[in-house]
Amino acid sequence: MKLYRLTARQHLPIGPEEAWAFLSDPRNLQKITPEHMKFEILSGADQPMYAGQIIQYTVVPLKGFRTRWVSEITHYEQGHYFVDEQRFGPYSLWHHKHFIYEEENGVRMEDIVDYKLPLGPLGQLAQALFVKRQLTHVFRYRVQALEKAFGTLPGRTSELTINAI
Repeated sequence: MKLYRLTARQHLPIGPEEAWAFLSDPRNLQKITPEHMKFEILSGADQPMYAGQIIQYTVVPLKGFRTRWVSEITHYEQGHYFVDEQRFGPYSLWHHKHFIYEEENGVRMEDIVDYKLPLGPLGQLAQALFVKRQLTHVFRYRVQALEKAFGTLPGRTSELTINAI
């Protein structure tokens, strides 16, 4: 079974405190998820983020397929980074690192997602046919939503890659 890595980088003209306040609030995930995915938090987002926090939600990754997803915040350093890992959901593995780096005139936000799909060769086929495209769409949507909310840094571009590792 192959392991894939998605890396996304974005530059925003805000301070690290404002970036952290937005990024570390699970309730904001709905604001940066495409509406057609019908993202809904079921539990766990009613308190400030902490290591060990469990967040349950439902999402429609593909039309007609609603799934429950349970994530645990496994690592957390106030103002700098956190890691969420899928405990139950559509992936065999989902390990998502969120970083905030202070830069001149703003911040760089970086996401690194390592993931595996179930079903062996069928999962690899799904990756080629629609999973890679869907994740690219979701993370590009996030870039646009964050730029709409906070603006952009002139001369800085966002980056998004998905590769087998």
